Amino acid sequence: MDEPMVPSAGMVVSVRTRQDVVIADPERFLAAARAAYRDLTPGATEEEAAEHVHDVRDAVFVLLERFGRLAADPHPAPSEGPGLPAPERPDGLSPAGDLTQLVFDDPGTLRGYGCFLPEDPFALPPTP
Repeated sequence: MDEPMVPSAGMVVSVRTRQDVVIADPERFLAAARAAYRDLTPGATEEEAAEHVHDVRDAVFVLLERFGRLAADPHPAPSEGPGLPAPERPDGLSPAGDLTQLVFDDPGTLRGYGCFLPEDPFALPPTP
């Protein structure tokens, strides 16, 4: 078993996540994103939501803002396999895997780079 890692002032913790989904039903996917937009923007009409969320990029960013992840409800992949149609999901998505990696004491935080990010902001720091 690993030694416990005690938090310390100034310790940098980076959380790197990947979430893969397949859009199984584009209409339900856009409808879910537009509903998320209306949740985030009280008083927004369906027409305003459709105007604001009109392509896949808009939909992805709205879902991330609303739920903190793309597939709001982390249902398992369909029994037939990941990425295949999942008719029971109201968001029209089919989960195709996710993972989270923790990196401790990366020497450069994203904010530390200012407005010019490093060439690969997902590169792991060199091992000592």
